[in-house]
Amino acid sequence: MSNIDWKRVDILIDLALEEDLGDRGDTTTLACVPESAQSRAILLCKEDEMILAGIDVAKRVFQKIDPALEFTALKHDGDLCVRGEKLAVITGSARAILTGERTALNFIQRLCGVATMSHFYARELQDSSCVVLDTRKTTPGYRNLEKYAVAVGGAGNHRIGLYDRIMIKDNHRELAALEGDGAITRAVNRARSAYPDLEIEVEADTLDEVAEAANCGVEHIMLDNMSNDEMKKAVAIVAGRAKLEASGGITIKRLASIGQIGVDFVSSGALTHSVRSMDISLDIEVVK
Repeated sequence: MSNIDWKRVDILIDLALEEDLGDRGDTTTLACVPESAQSRAILLCKEDEMILAGIDVAKRVFQKIDPALEFTALKHDGDLCVRGEKLAVITGSARAILTGERTALNFIQRLCGVATMSHFYARELQDSSCVVLDTRKTTPGYRNLEKYAVAVGGAGNHRIGLYDRIMIKDNHRELAALEGDGAITRAVNRARSAYPDLEIEVEADTLDEVAEAANCGVEHIMLDNMSNDEMKKAVAIVAGRAKLEASGGITIKRLASIGQIGVDFVSSGALTHSVRSMDISLDIEVVK
């Protein structure tokens, strides 16, 4: 599972607070709330069903504003939460709590949305050995956090970036084909020579391309926008020589049937690019 890279996350939090506070701070709170006011606030789930992700990120936001704030998590990442459940209690400076409210909620609501979507997708494959994966279709700068949330929700992580796996896609094949036939074989051989330590995945649009990729000895073959019948034929062609990944045109309604075909993975950008932020509120309970 992806772990939170706090060095990156701290940069995101700092940027988020900077764009919210500018050079004057939370002017409304500074004007209306006494400096000495102390309060207790509750993070509250307002969804019928939600997978929690990012509770420590929310804590980080509040404690960057005021290290003296006490943040007590009542639920943990990966927990299934329902409407009305308390997620955390924050106590301390009322000014600090109000100042951090929106930034903290923006992070945790988004990450819970990713985790919950991933949970729903993974649940569709629970009766098979097939694993649903995320993609690189992530919010720029948020990839580490979003892939973390995907894993929290019970789905798997594909490659992190362009550096940790060779992935020969259609545009790579087209450019390699300018030199003649055997584009996949040529691209694979060059990749093996340049980066012998990396696994290779080939995106295949046709069964002929599946066969060529399998004959090259690649570790992974992506079956791009294939029907279930085509994928069944691909499974037979490859016969265990490579891991197979279904991708393109993947909807949650198709997952159960794809899981029975024999492919190893299903990848879907929807886990990160089509999520709805979860409804979580921050409610002030006590002011002194």
